[in-house]
Amino acid sequence: MKILLTNDDGYAAPGILALYKILKPHHQVILIAPDGEKSAVGHGITLNEPMRITQINPTHEDKVYAVTGTPADCIKLGLFELCTPPPDLIISGINPGSNTGVNINYSGTLAAAREGALNGILSMAVSIFRGENPIDFQGMSHFIARLTDKIHGYGLPAGTFLNINGPNIQMDKVRGVKITRQASNNLSKNFDRRTDPKNRPYYWYGNMDTLDHEPDTDVKAVSQNYISITPLQCDLTDHKTMKELEKFKLSIGLEKRAIP
Repeated sequence: MKILLTNDDGYAAPGILALYKILKPHHQVILIAPDGEKSAVGHGITLNEPMRITQINPTHEDKVYAVTGTPADCIKLGLFELCTPPPDLIISGINPGSNTGVNINYSGTLAAAREGALNGILSMAVSIFRGENPIDFQGMSHFIARLTDKIHGYGLPAGTFLNINGPNIQMDKVRGVKITRQASNNLSKNFDRRTDPKNRPYYWYGNMDTLDHEPDTDVKAVSQNYISITPLQCDLTDHKTMKELEKFKLSIGLEKRAIP
């Protein structure tokens, strides 16, 4: 299988390298990722400056590339420049830190998988909750390798991709897998206000809310030591509200009038 790997932490991040090493012996794997940290950039793309692709260790058999752009840029350039024909699968991750609930909207990890789905390619984003324990990138990589073999050939609906999140425990202690929905209550509303040496205030985001009492959500599954798999859609249209708005006859006052 031909697999394109990316992330938002950079080509040398331990999560993506662990996944690359597990998949490479069994698949044709191309790693194309930002040349540095690009977390929380969402689905931004680079418009006002040129982008460059640099092959890392060009004399080595590994196909690893660094891009001076965002995770979404990496997928666009990877499909345009490096993957002809297109890959069978795009994987974004493994991200150190969960991408669940409202945080999905800010995530560069998720944006790369979304970009793959927008281009009609089976795609998934993979993250692990960051807690007190060391992150088990190796264990998650083995799980993703098994999932990749199982899901290959499965046709997700157009514009749908998978968001996978693991708990911060060793993979052999995980209780199982749950198919979940996106939670809605883990948005950080707190800021840590500090003062610099010149007595000027500056701010850091506070801790994200990682508790969720709603059933069947990604946040709750991960907090209960399950792997969460959430199918997400690129189409953001609220189709139910479309029908409701049609009842309001919002074109009132815009009808053509007779010209005097």
